[in-house]
Amino acid sequence: MNIKIKNNRLKRSVLVGILFVLLGVLNSCYSFTGSSLTDEKTVQINEFPNNAPLVNPTLSQQFSTDIQNRFLQRTTLKGTKENPDILIEGEITDYSIAPTTISSNTQTNPSGGVIQQAQNKLTITVKVHYENKVHPDASFDRTYTDEAAFNSNLSQSDIEASQVKIVTERIINKIFNDIVANW
Repeated sequence: MNIKIKNNRLKRSVLVGILFVLLGVLNSCYSFTGSSLTDEKTVQINEFPNNAPLVNPTLSQQFSTDIQNRFLQRTTLKGTKENPDILIEGEITDYSIAPTTISSNTQTNPSGGVIQQAQNKLTITVKVHYENKVHPDASFDRTYTDEAAFNSNLSQSDIEASQVKIVTERIINKIFNDIVANW
């Protein structure tokens, strides 16, 4: 009986060792990052001018910096100004704040009545030109739009500090995924 226990332990140890070897081989054959940028080495990301009818004075610079940081920090691409493998440029075409539906959030006023809070919606639209010189068939021109609803009692500075960040982050995620993940 003692021999069977030792044989079972030996079998398990061998199987675990084989499993680790297989995982090591698979890991060396496949990159789990999911990036479709394999041959590209350099990127140029130009400033995205704000050509929206309603201009947020800090949006262009902030969006441009955030998208540059995303690509330089989360890929192996190096930034360049001359002959890049990848060119990303575009413009902000819409920045609007509009009233939207009345929310389900309610408050009771001093006289016992119920007040429903109104909400506004921030919408930002960005046109993007993506040019891949290594794989030209991957290049595209697309428009990205996203929005965020918020309580109408937020000040303009609160909107710019929080809601603009939320919306631009979502747009940058979409752009990044379309270029890097190629989903």
